[in-house]
Amino acid sequence: MCGIVGYIGKKQAAPILLEGLKKLEYRGYDSAGIAVQSGQGIEIVKAQGRLSNLVEKAGGMSLKGTAGIGHTRWATHGVPSECNAHPHCSADGAVTVVHNGILENFRELKEELAKSGYIFASETDTEVIAALIGGHYHDCGDPLCALSRFMKQARGTYAIAVLFRDFKDEIYLARKDSPMIVGVGEGEMFVASDVPAILSYTREVYYVDNLEMARLKADGALFYDLNGKIAEKQPVTVDMDPSAAEKEGWEHFMLKEIHEQPRAAADTFRRYVREGKIDFSEAGVGEELLKPSRIVIVGCGSAYHVGAALQYVIEELARIPVRVELASEFRYRNFIFEENSLVIAISQSGETADTLAAVREAKAHGAKTLAVVNVQGSSIAREADHTLFTVAGAEIAVATTKAYSAQLIVGYLLALEFARLNGKMGEKEYASSLSEIASLPEKMQTILARKEEYRAFAAERFNVHDVFMIGRGVDYAVCMEGALKLKEVSYVHTEAYAAGELKHGTISLIEKGTLVVGVLSRNSVAEKTAANLEEVISRGANVVCLMREGCTAGRFGAETVWTVPSVAECFAPSLLVLPLQLFSYYLSVRLGHDVDKPRNLAKSVTVE
Repeated sequence: MCGIVGYIGKKQAAPILLEGLKKLEYRGYDSAGIAVQSGQGIEIVKAQGRLSNLVEKAGGMSLKGTAGIGHTRWATHGVPSECNAHPHCSADGAVTVVHNGILENFRELKEELAKSGYIFASETDTEVIAALIGGHYHDCGDPLCALSRFMKQARGTYAIAVLFRDFKDEIYLARKDSPMIVGVGEGEMFVASDVPAILSYTREVYYVDNLEMARLKADGALFYDLNGKIAEKQPVTVDMDPSAAEKEGWEHFMLKEIHEQPRAAADTFRRYVREGKIDFSEAGVGEELLKPSRIVIVGCGSAYHVGAALQYVIEELARIPVRVELASEFRYRNFIFEENSLVIAISQSGETADTLAAVREAKAHGAKTLAVVNVQGSSIAREADHTLFTVAGAEIAVATTKAYSAQLIVGYLLALEFARLNGKMGEKEYASSLSEIASLPEKMQTILARKEEYRAFAAERFNVHDVFMIGRGVDYAVCMEGALKLKEVSYVHTEAYAAGELKHGTISLIEKGTLVVGVLSRNSVAEKTAANLEEVISRGANVVCLMREGCTAGRFGAETVWTVPSVAECFAPSLLVLPLQLFSYYLSVRLGHDVDKPRNLAKSVTVE
């Protein structure tokens, strides 16, 4: 959530800040602002709404200065408004702050400040941060001392970039549980909460560690621990294609990324499969780790749905018991960690706050942790015992598509290794399964080639108000992801249900014209799901049957049938999800919504 950019060097800062904020629009925001260190002090310009409002407003001002910070805000404390937008400054103007995260004890800190006579101009927790740092700076006269004192009294999560009026050629940073990177240029330095903001300027970055501070000048950066001691750090090179953050002629990022799924699946497969064998050695994943007595998968949103699908796949192939837990619930449960348990954490960004907390909880109880993430250098990647990286590339649209597909590929490969090492799969079946997974990208392409079929259906059904998606087993997991996609981008009420649960109450919501999507890929339960679809047809529902070729259920009474190529049942989710993604996309476009930036949503959820 939210986005931070910063620049210090020889160029004018304002254009670079605005361009960086454009690259972070996908994270979700409701207002934006920049602050530039100029000869007149620190000049601030803010605007509510889209970034174009800020660009227009800044264009009418003469913001001259070679150091500055910027921010896109997603409201947590205080309504979206220009007043509540960042940056915020201390009452005397000595300190200006942008902030990602939530200051959990801001109310008690705000009350203390108010009692001392401090008058606030906004409703935000960030202004409290500016006031606190400003007060400490007034007492000690040193920026690092002021930041350290603030960090020792703050509770919550934050990544903050700070300008001090008296230090015109410096930017200061502090971080706790919210991502922040520093980019290295020639005679210039950059700050960002995510790589795409600075990718067009540099690929050499430092990752600011947890409870760490930094001081940036044009010629370099110094990093410090909480007590002000210098922390040694080496820059790393980001392996990311800058074109991934560009639309390249596509109408929306979501449509582009839907069509990048065959490539993402193939690249992820090739990363870990060599000469017909799965090789996880680059992540230090050996046989001991892959022989757990129990597996716990944690994730949020689509990552949780990946886990829901993998639960069926792993248990079927490897016969190892699997639990799938919402990371936001897992961290607050008194979970029972059995000996030799493996906790698999799935996250696109590697910064999902609840998933990161789940990793820390698991490690605190002695469990082994394995992360599946898409971003090198991310917090989860650094804190998990081992990490398997997907090769999806930068994903810009808020609604995930290609990262979900790449996560499934890693999960399938893990399932095969669990099965092989635990004696549940012979060489012949292992080779056949690898061949099936390798065939997925080409089969994905055949589905994408029929995209007009889903566009036409969305055009016909644009006035639908309620949608139910039902299936059994792994098909139900696909329904969960399909329903989330439709809700995220079209705002149409959509629910996923295990097909057998319909008659336990939910079927009362079915009425004439209700759209029901039935997913059928598994022959063992296809007839039962078909029977459930017959029940809703008899109550006036319009039914879409999404089937794997070779499924034995037949068409029965479905109004519309979508088919995907035949593939081994365990790996069908990779194909079944594509028609649901395309339908969601085209319905959103038909309804006139902002597909890439759905209302109220953010790409990376770095706060609770």
